[in-house]
Amino acid sequence: MQVDDAVPPDDIDEVAELWRQDGLAEPLIAMLEVTKRAARINHLFQQAMRPELAELGLTYAEFEVLTVLRRQGEPYRLRPSELTKSAFLTSGGTSNVLQRLEKAGHIEREANAGDARSRFVQLTPAGLRVVALASEAAGRVHEEILASVPPETVRGTADALRAITTVIGRRRVR
Repeated sequence: MQVDDAVPPDDIDEVAELWRQDGLAEPLIAMLEVTKRAARINHLFQQAMRPELAELGLTYAEFEVLTVLRRQGEPYRLRPSELTKSAFLTSGGTSNVLQRLEKAGHIEREANAGDARSRFVQLTPAGLRVVALASEAAGRVHEEILASVPPETVRGTADALRAITTVIGRRRVR
């Protein structure tokens, strides 16, 4: 096991030690550490963003849906199935989020003129304003949380995770 002595151990290190005691191979332990730490980082950022988003009347899932729509550029619209895929939600989760966002006036649903069986979800001007505010808040939270991490560590980690997600993304999901 190669550990950077300059970095203090975290709670995942404790779990990794138990995996070693159970006889798991070091390459597998490293893989498990990657996924556990990635999940932990995501959870910590979501927790830190929760109060900021709540001030705007949003949940994290609603923020994700709004940002997916915003990234599309004008006219800021997608089909619900495309939203589900891009926001990493279930179809039921997407449906619930869309109902709340529509009620809040952040999105509207409109018929697809090219296909009567489908609809589009589109940001409203109010939705565009709230996603801009939420994105600014997200930027502040990220900067605050990562302020004490050296920029080269952040960049290296981002690049390493891209290498992993690129390979995993090619894998066919069952």
